[in-house]
Amino acid sequence: MKSSYTYIRKTWKKPKENLGKLWSKRLIEWRKSNAVVRVEKPTRLDRARTIGYKAKKGFVVARVRVRRGGRRRPKPKGGRRSKRQTTKKILKMNYKWVAEQRAQKKFSNLQVLNSYWLAKDGMFAWYEVIFVDISRPEIKKDKNITWITSKKHKGRVFRGLTSAGKKSRGLRKKGKRAIKTRPSIRAKGRRGK
Repeated sequence: MKSSYTYIRKTWKKPKENLGKLWSKRLIEWRKSNAVVRVEKPTRLDRARTIGYKAKKGFVVARVRVRRGGRRRPKPKGGRRSKRQTTKKILKMNYKWVAEQRAQKKFSNLQVLNSYWLAKDGMFAWYEVIFVDISRPEIKKDKNITWITSKKHKGRVFRGLTSAGKKSRGLRKKGKRAIKTRPSIRAKGRRGK
């Protein structure tokens, strides 16, 4: 017998086709709302459960909107030599990591656990970020999540310790393929990006 999460997962593989008018209606609402909004429960329950969400006190979910685009500097117009006319990429982080950091600034008393993709259109990308309230006794007693209450995990988003942060820093690879990214991108003269 298939679980209900199987059907949710199947729906979210092609949400535009499967959800139809509901999908476009949601996007219109999300565009009008604020960039960071607290949500009562996860929109994608299957994905949220996979990355550690539990329906208990101490878990908070927020939807974050991020503007898409390469964030390149505009090309200078005249008065400069050709060496200075390269368009450099300013933002070297993935959207998910940016979304997590912006959400963390809004909910500074909570700790980011993880996040997942929600939707995108021509201008924006949306993510849902899962937070943990480390001050709650329910979290401190739970053996599976109590690790996040440790002091060494304080501000883990800004240090690139979340899944999105590690991916953006190139830490998914090991050994010979990760010469430019280890021990860190900064140590290798930022050649890993």
